[in-house]
Amino acid sequence: MPIYEYRCESCGFQKEHLQKMADAPLTTCPSCGKDSYAKQLSAAGFQLKGNGWYATDFKGSKPASPPPCQTGEGSCSSCAAS
Repeated sequence: MPIYEYRCESCGFQKEHLQKMADAPLTTCPSCGKDSYAKQLSAAGFQLKGNGWYATDFKGSKPASPPPCQTGEGSCSSCAAS
């Protein structure tokens, strides 16, 4: 169940409520009783980290650049022969 953050526009009272997604939004402020209690937009509470599918498939990862020439003579397979 998601946690929604609400704030009263009349008195400034702010509180988080655990609700089902199908539940109707709360409108009555528990502090002052007025009908100015509204949902707030807030940041997500998680962050994707690591080197799994997110890093390789979702972020649009760029191909790795070829390694530099080890000899400097253009003789390795990643160098263009001059």
